[in-house]
Amino acid sequence: MAYTCELGSGQRIYLENVGEQTAITLAAGSAGQQQQSGSQFTTGPWTAPPELFRTQQGVVIKLTTAQGTHHLQLQGNQLGMMSQSPSLGNAQQMQMSSDVSMPGNSMPPMQPMQPMQPMQPMEPMQPMPPMKMGNMEMNANPMQMRMGNMEMQMGNAASSASSTGKAKFCSQCGTPVQPSDRFCANCGHQLQR
Repeated sequence: MAYTCELGSGQRIYLENVGEQTAITLAAGSAGQQQQSGSQFTTGPWTAPPELFRTQQGVVIKLTTAQGTHHLQLQGNQLGMMSQSPSLGNAQQMQMSSDVSMPGNSMPPMQPMQPMQPMQPMEPMQPMPPMKMGNMEMNANPMQMRMGNMEMQMGNAASSASSTGKAKFCSQCGTPVQPSDRFCANCGHQLQR
């Protein structure tokens, strides 16, 4: 059987004796917001209903058990066992209600997640067809670009000019040149061999 008491300012305390344990839940709520925290103390089985007292230092909970009397103090949201019995002569005893159920978790239990399936290997990428626009053509693999009679290549493209390290066009004016040319026929620039 659980006991409860309204503490004011939207706070309510719940107490329940389960075997050797005293379970205490502090619930606070305001418009659209609910909070609760719980604690357990080893007190032994109760031999009398719990008593609550309001003091200048907070709320004192008196538990009479088979192992003796225990006192707990609630200050704000902090709850702890008191090492000495407090003087409760000037304290105001608070009204407790019985036959209540402890507040539970209002959320339904979460379902376990299904295990993830291993990733399937990706299919190798198919080569992209060349992109064409007017007299310009681009390939992605190997990287090639042709525009008119000019050509640039990067990667594994094998050509006679790239394999010998010679340009197929003049680096000065861009005019196409042959690998055997030493000078550009258009501007006269000396070509590298």
